Amino acid sequence: MTDKTLKGLFLAHRRELQAYLTDKLKDADTAADLTQEAFLRYAEQNPAGRAVVLNGRSYLYRTAHNLAVDYVRQKARQKTDAAAHDDMASLPDDRPSQEDEADARQKLDRLRSIVAELPERTRQIFVLNRVEGLSYAETAERLGISESSVQKHLAKALLHVTKRLRPQ
Repeated sequence: MTDKTLKGLFLAHRRELQAYLTDKLKDADTAADLTQEAFLRYAEQNPAGRAVVLNGRSYLYRTAHNLAVDYVRQKARQKTDAAAHDDMASLPDDRPSQEDEADARQKLDRLRSIVAELPERTRQIFVLNRVEGLSYAETAERLGISESSVQKHLAKALLHVTKRLRPQ
């Protein structure tokens, strides 16, 4: 496409396209941005100046319409409704109680000490697989061992941990 063709199309249709978008969006600045984006897409889509040139105006309107729809959808996803302060005060507090926090902390400390009892390699495998979420293959690759070795160490670790966590 020649610069002259694009310039002619721009001069002929920019104002009406921008007015169309302003009417749809009720925002002149956004309409101006989307108008430029429509012409940019036209230029990118039609570098050789062929088929679309015959229907340049309709292509621009369709592109502008699609850009406007995308813009409205994006704004809707970003929209958050304001809530009155009184409404927020009536929401229940979902934080755990201090007793629950203390209990959870004790359980976590107990689990840490149980895991610390494991041999170094077994502990590494347990942490990589169960804490960091690596697969057997990823754990094996990270440590330079076979997957079956990972499975054996993990079985040993899980047996130890479950035995130690059982109430006595």
